[in-house]
Amino acid sequence: MFDRDRWQEIFSTLKKNKLRTFLTAFGVFWGIFMLIIMLGSGTGLYNGVNQDMGDLATNSFFMWTRNTSIPYKGFPRGRRYNFKNADTEALKDNISEIQYIAPRLQAQGFRGGGNNVVRGLRTGSFPVYGDYPEYNIIDPVVILSGRFINDFDISNKRKIAIIGQRVVEELFKVGEDPIGEYIRIQGVYFKIVGTFRSKKPGNQSDQENQSIFMPFTTLQKTYNYGDIVGWYSITSVTNVDASVVEEKAKKLLKARHSIAPTDDRAIGSFNVETEFKKMIGLFKGINWLIWIVGTGTLFAGVIGVSNIMLIIVKERTKEIGIQRARGATPMLIMSQIITESVFLTSFAGFFGLSLGTALLELVNYLLISSGSDSAMFTRPEINLNLAITALIILVISGVLAGLIPAKRAISIKPIDAIRNE
Repeated sequence: MFDRDRWQEIFSTLKKNKLRTFLTAFGVFWGIFMLIIMLGSGTGLYNGVNQDMGDLATNSFFMWTRNTSIPYKGFPRGRRYNFKNADTEALKDNISEIQYIAPRLQAQGFRGGGNNVVRGLRTGSFPVYGDYPEYNIIDPVVILSGRFINDFDISNKRKIAIIGQRVVEELFKVGEDPIGEYIRIQGVYFKIVGTFRSKKPGNQSDQENQSIFMPFTTLQKTYNYGDIVGWYSITSVTNVDASVVEEKAKKLLKARHSIAPTDDRAIGSFNVETEFKKMIGLFKGINWLIWIVGTGTLFAGVIGVSNIMLIIVKERTKEIGIQRARGATPMLIMSQIITESVFLTSFAGFFGLSLGTALLELVNYLLISSGSDSAMFTRPEINLNLAITALIILVISGVLAGLIPAKRAISIKPIDAIRNE
């Protein structure tokens, strides 16, 4: 393997016809280059779609009320109803597969055109939500200062608020600390105990950053919502599908609100886990397609190397015959041909791997520097396992490319090889 004379012979052979060597190596280079680019692009697309979800729990689902669509137990079609606090307790007590449940309620008024939030001479119109501490586990935000809602806020109905980054910019001067200050929301004063920033990208981030959170029980009591629940955010325990919990929750709520069991429109829902599995399945299919196309392109390059090695073996028939006559073993001849093939494919492939990785890094840098890293395509990259896999493929390809020519070389009898012209 490390015989100096052998390597000198390999380099001499490759230099004899530089154009042929270049074109042969280019086929392998292009195959591995395209494989790396496609894999990195697939990763970038996956990262972009996944980033759109923020850190939203992938085992979660959301439920809200809608008008009934089937008459039932004397109630007419099109009946309106609301979830209640008692429903929350019933869900907790009867469905053991629930891990976290977070009732949520939104205060009305901010869409009416007037400003619903005031601090001194500054005003603004912002959505206000009543939440439980569990909501920041299901769909978390980044706490920039202070804290989020806790259980004591819920039990004591504290008049506190956590405000988004955009709200801070609108109501406070630059460098002013909002923690401990008061704002007036629809005529009622609330103490600010925390500020936050959204983890979501793009427009979703802008919308969430201009939101205000307060304890769920405080919003109910302060603005006379009674025991109404706007909607539920729920996660399932480990190893239990969210769809199983969703089905049980809907069945329970339908029974509690006298809704027909077959009325599939009365409770609206969005199952994050189902959508996430669809996305994972889609990207698995994309990755399989990338590997098929990429390895197919690489295989075409390997065939080219094998054909060229057959030509080289034919050109060196007399030389191989002399080596055999002087006592060179068939294994030595085979190893020489295979080494030449592995070197050619590995060199070209490693160059393609390096250039492909460098191009992905450049694209990633340009996306970040241009501020487009939150788009549907972000962080195109190749992880270490994929790089190692690509290198292994290169070595195996080199061996396969040289195997047939090597067998051809040792199949010729020494006396016939020497007589060859």
